[in-house]
Amino acid sequence: TEINVKCMMFSLNCMSKGLVVLAYSGGLDTSCILLWLKEQGYDVIAFLANIGQDEDFDAAQKKAEKLGAKKVFIEDLRSEFVQEFIWPAVQANAVYEDRYLLGTSIARPCIARRQVQIARQERAQYVSHGATGKGNDQVRFELTCYALYPQVQIIAPWRIPEFYSRFRGRKDLMEYAEKHGIPVPVTPKAPWSMDANLMHISYESGILENPKNHAPSDLYQMTKNPEDSPSEPDVLEIDFAKGVPVRVTHVKEGTSKDTPLELFCYLNEIGGKHGVGRIDIVENRFIGMKSRGIYETPGGTILLHAHLDIETFTMDREVRKIKQSLGIKFSELIYNGFWYSPECEFVRHCIDKSQENVEGRVQLSVFKGQVYILGRESPKSLYNEELVSMDVQGDYDPCDASGFIKINAVRLREHNRLQGAAQKTL
Repeated sequence: TEINVKCMMFSLNCMSKGLVVLAYSGGLDTSCILLWLKEQGYDVIAFLANIGQDEDFDAAQKKAEKLGAKKVFIEDLRSEFVQEFIWPAVQANAVYEDRYLLGTSIARPCIARRQVQIARQERAQYVSHGATGKGNDQVRFELTCYALYPQVQIIAPWRIPEFYSRFRGRKDLMEYAEKHGIPVPVTPKAPWSMDANLMHISYESGILENPKNHAPSDLYQMTKNPEDSPSEPDVLEIDFAKGVPVRVTHVKEGTSKDTPLELFCYLNEIGGKHGVGRIDIVENRFIGMKSRGIYETPGGTILLHAHLDIETFTMDREVRKIKQSLGIKFSELIYNGFWYSPECEFVRHCIDKSQENVEGRVQLSVFKGQVYILGRESPKSLYNEELVSMDVQGDYDPCDASGFIKINAVRLREHNRLQGAAQKTL
C-alpha cells in the first residue's frame, strides 16, 4: 500500500495544470516565461507570429522546442495583417492623437486572433503573453482574447507577484536563463526596448524615458537619416479603389507592385530610403499615464498622404466631416484595444461605406523625409474645373453669393448686437 500511495502522489505531481498557448517571440523574456510556466506545472504551446519583423524563425522554433514546448506554431500573418488590419487603418486615415499611425496597436489584434484560434484548435484552457503590467499591449491582447474566446483564462506573468518579485529586471532574467540553459543574447542590449512589424518599428523605455533626451543617431533601423538620403526624389503613382491602394508604380523605373503585401513592402522600401515617417512623441496610454515613444512608419506615412488627397478629391464635404470624426473614434478604439468590439465593428462598417467612391490615382514625390503631392485624377472626382475656374462663369451665377453671404451674416450681426448691449450695461 505504501508503494501504491507513493505512485499515486507521483502521478498527481506529474499532472499538468492545463495547456497554455504562449505568444512567444524567441527573446529573453518569453523564453524565460515559457520555462517558468513549465515550472508551474503547465504544458506550453509556443506561438510565434510572423508580421514582418526581422526574426530567425527557424532558430526561434528550435529554441522553443529545446525549452520543452509541447508544440510550436510559426504562423505567417503578413498578408492578412496588411489586408485585414492595415488597409482599414488606411481607409480611416487612422492617427492617434494627431501623430501616431498605430503600427503596434493594429498588430496586436491580428496576433491575438491567431493565438485564440490555436487555443481553440488545441483545446487549450489558457493563453499567456509577455506584455508588461504598465503598458497598453496587455489590454489589447486580452480584450481580443476575451472577445473571441470568452471562456479562456489568461496568465499574465508580469502581473503575478510571484513572477515579477523574482524577476525584477533584465539581470534576473539573464541569471535565470544561464542557470537553465536558455541561450542568451551575446551582444549588448540597446538601452531601449523595440517592437517591430511590417508597418513600423517603435522604440521606448530605457534612456528614452527622459523625454528631454534626444534619440541616438543609431536608433533608427527602418529609415535613413533624411540628411543622408538620396539627392534625387522617387516619384510614385498610387492607384486606389474603394479607399484601398491597389497598385504602386515607380514613374521613372516603370516598375509596379499590385499585391497588397508586395505593394506595402515596396512603399516601406522607398519611404525608408528617404527617411520618411519618423516621429518622436509623448502620448496618453489607455491605462492613464503618459509615455514617450519614437516611431518610424515609412510606407504608412506615404499612404496617409496619398489617401487623404484622393479622398478629399472624391468625397462629399459633409460626408467627409462625419467620416473624419469616425476616423478619430476608430483610432482611439484601436489604440485602446477594442478592435473586436461592437462599436469598432460599427465604425469600420461606416468608414468602409464612405470609401465606395474613393477611387483614382495620386502622383507624389518622396524626398528627404517628406512626401509631396504632385497631382491626382479620378473617374469619380467631385472637382469641376469649369465650375471653379476664375476664367469661365460656367453654371454658376455670382449674384447668388450676395444672398448666401447675407444669410450667413445674420448670426454674426445678432452676436454683435448682443455684445453691444452687454457693453452698454457696463
